[in-house]
Amino acid sequence: MNYNFDEVIDRRNTKSIKYDVWKQRGHQADEIPMWVADMDFRTAQPIIDRLAENAAHGIYGYSEPADSYYEAVIGWFTRHHGWTPERRWFIKTPGIVFAISAAVRAFTDEGDAVLIQQPVYYPFSEAVLNNGRTLINSPLVERNGHYEIDFDDFERKITEHDVKLFLLCNPHNPGGRVWTEEELCRLGEILLKHGVKVVSDEIHCDFTFPGHKHHVFVSLDERFAGITMTCTSPSKTFNLAGTQVSNILISDPEMRRAFRRELHADGYSQMNVFGLTACEAAYSEGEEWYRQMTAYLLENLKFMESFIEERIPEIRIMKPEGTYLVWVDFRRLGLNGDDLENLIREKAKLWLDSGAMFGPEGEGFERFNIACPRALLEKALKQLEAAVQTLRS
Repeated sequence: MNYNFDEVIDRRNTKSIKYDVWKQRGHQADEIPMWVADMDFRTAQPIIDRLAENAAHGIYGYSEPADSYYEAVIGWFTRHHGWTPERRWFIKTPGIVFAISAAVRAFTDEGDAVLIQQPVYYPFSEAVLNNGRTLINSPLVERNGHYEIDFDDFERKITEHDVKLFLLCNPHNPGGRVWTEEELCRLGEILLKHGVKVVSDEIHCDFTFPGHKHHVFVSLDERFAGITMTCTSPSKTFNLAGTQVSNILISDPEMRRAFRRELHADGYSQMNVFGLTACEAAYSEGEEWYRQMTAYLLENLKFMESFIEERIPEIRIMKPEGTYLVWVDFRRLGLNGDDLENLIREKAKLWLDSGAMFGPEGEGFERFNIACPRALLEKALKQLEAAVQTLRS
């Protein structure tokens, strides 16, 4: 079937974090929300149909997935990423942020050093600090219009602080980098050399733009299996965050046991039935929707690039290689943090994620979510253009 991604769907009064908590978060009702990473697109019809069947059954007891669940997930990663995980590697959790926090406790002791690369998805630092570990940052470097890894600094931070765990964001949020095979292998060699485990957050793996290919970190070298926990979920790809389902894949038995112990200590066991149903339907029946959705996102990105280049040349975007998040650089406006937020919220009437949330290296940036109908994206950009116009006079 053909899906209409231009349809503007009213999400207000649906318990949406994106649209219904503006007052609690200190925002105004007229700000266009383009912050949190969920889509304004209705998901694939087969997912809706399977969920409706589940709801109509009327009994929502404890649930475990059937063989078809594992076959769907394994089939998706085999077809799309050339990687075939084994069923025994699966550990299901209600989300990747939950899993990362559990992994920090499972693979490190209190006070141990955990390494991240800022600017990066802000729950990374929260998972480290909230669990009483020591946060170590090896900042990404701006070069050639995108972020690159400072491998010398990366290894130096590991040795200086006796780092035990590394949190990898692949593809990178918010910078949009799709790390190359060479970059990932070089990281892996350093981690192996120093006995550092890695949690690889690959939730955005299904979003890559032409000329870029996602590489599942653990698949690049058989030696990486002994140090890696891979985090996957259909929630970004199929707009299912509210169903709270993720598949954590750990091939090393010792790491798998350690992670399971942590989940058991938290009292967590069965997934909710709607998350299991949505995940299986997505990976087994969502291919056509996914193909059309990613094509639409590419056109949204092109539209945003052209609009900013032609009409708001004072700012620039760090062109994403993947994800549906665009990292926008406002630093040439010369505004301090408060003045930039005033420009975005009070003048442009936009609700974005401030770059400072992702670490000090993100100051002067804002993160845009472009997974929305083009009319909404155009309206937001026109409001931003008008706001910047006030600075020109």
